[in-house]
Amino acid sequence: MGAYRGRYILALGLWLAASAAVAEGTRANGAPLSAIDWLSESVTPAPRAARPPAPPVTGVTTPEITVQPLDGPSPDVVGLLPSDVTGLPTTLWSSSPEPDVVAALRATPVPSLPALQEMLIQLMLAEAAPPAGAAPAGNLFLARVDKLLQMGALDPAQSLIEASDVARPEVFRRWFDTSLLTGTEDFACTRLNAMPAIAPTLATRVFCLARAGDWPAAALILNGALSLGAVTPAEEQLLTLFLDPELAEEEELLLPPPATMTPLDFRMREAIGEAIPTATLPRAFANADLRSMIAWRYQLEAAERLSRAGAVSENALVGFYTLHVPAASGGVWDRAAAVQDFDFALKSGGTDAALNALPALMEAARSAKVEVPLARFYQDVLTQADVLRAGNAAAFAMGLLSPAYEAVAAAAGNPDSHDALLVAIARGQLTEATPTDGWADNNFVAPIQAAFTQGEMTSPARDLIAAGRLGEGLLSAISAAEDSLTGDPATLGPALSALRSVGLEDVARRIALQVLLLDRAG
Repeated sequence: MGAYRGRYILALGLWLAASAAVAEGTRANGAPLSAIDWLSESVTPAPRAARPPAPPVTGVTTPEITVQPLDGPSPDVVGLLPSDVTGLPTTLWSSSPEPDVVAALRATPVPSLPALQEMLIQLMLAEAAPPAGAAPAGNLFLARVDKLLQMGALDPAQSLIEASDVARPEVFRRWFDTSLLTGTEDFACTRLNAMPAIAPTLATRVFCLARAGDWPAAALILNGALSLGAVTPAEEQLLTLFLDPELAEEEELLLPPPATMTPLDFRMREAIGEAIPTATLPRAFANADLRSMIAWRYQLEAAERLSRAGAVSENALVGFYTLHVPAASGGVWDRAAAVQDFDFALKSGGTDAALNALPALMEAARSAKVEVPLARFYQDVLTQADVLRAGNAAAFAMGLLSPAYEAVAAAAGNPDSHDALLVAIARGQLTEATPTDGWADNNFVAPIQAAFTQGEMTSPARDLIAAGRLGEGLLSAISAAEDSLTGDPATLGPALSALRSVGLEDVARRIALQVLLLDRAG
């Protein structure tokens, strides 16, 4: 038993030494490990052996050279969407210096408009050549993953990570955390045990051993760490309670809230009965409430929260709305009832019944700000001939928010002065003579009209595109369009103009329609 315990303590000492060496080396230049501050410190790469200093050499002139890593292609090339799917060239990033691209991406806000969300996710998943001077570490790849994590889009983030080299420590720690929040942590722990090149940290090792049912080994590692004085009081309390949850009940212990909640802390607290509500945590944590073990109400609230950021599909959202029969009223229950009533009307009453139920569905969608996902889901219904001819205001508005907005506009007939602007945008026929009488108090009408009638407009996004830095230009346009909602509406026009200049006409129209139809300003 002593030799068994000694092996674990020795292994623990090696982990601690590796952790210290990596922490010192990683932060020596002041660079953060990640733009996501809630990532778990789940692994530490083994420190490299120090080399003896070489003797000085004099009298030699060293020419300027360019170094190209020989250990394989840059991780930045990894993507899930080929060029023929996105319509974006593979040179998306190649003319931009890597530090500029990474900085621009980290500065890009999570958009509130669905069209901008979809565009940003597409940029993150696009297959493209690496930026100029790309480092072997794949800094742009990591920044793309981090942006998806920031949006709460864990499923695409996890797929993107799994298309890369998961054995790289900075990639694995992101994969491990997405696994913790999506309920696939057992697979991640198994992979961790099969990758000896990665050194798991103490908490990760204890967690994975316990998940595998090897509680004695987990306890030995923790006891060894305690004997070495290698655990902080907070870590000791959490890990001890995780291995012995009954202790918390016997002594009525309450853990103090951490300065920063990580997915590993979150799951261990959940295991000992001290779960933290995800509504108070970064958006990505809401994915943990989508698991089947979670109460339906919390599943619904999490699905709506993630849907507002474009992080879950419309199929998943409607699936949660229709999972059970609401047992109460008010709030999310009323929204679930409205979706179920509309579904029932479609199946049992036909077009007339569906049109009667549609206003309640639209009102429910507006209250949760999920109009576009529901419009996408019910697109086939909204474009049926009987619905298009009915002149139903809710059907018209939801139809314009769906991918079939052109068909809806084409069936509009002779719209009034309010709807004429929406129809003109949807048809791509907006002119300076288009009536805007019904939009007198809307500050976005003039910028939208300028974007579609004045040709190319000067903007930072347009300058970047003209310089061949397309990816940066698109990020700049996304930021400008989003900023117009909370700042100067005039910035919307140049952003839309920049998108149209590179052939993203559909995106520009959908942004304009969503700005006018959705309440996202302010």
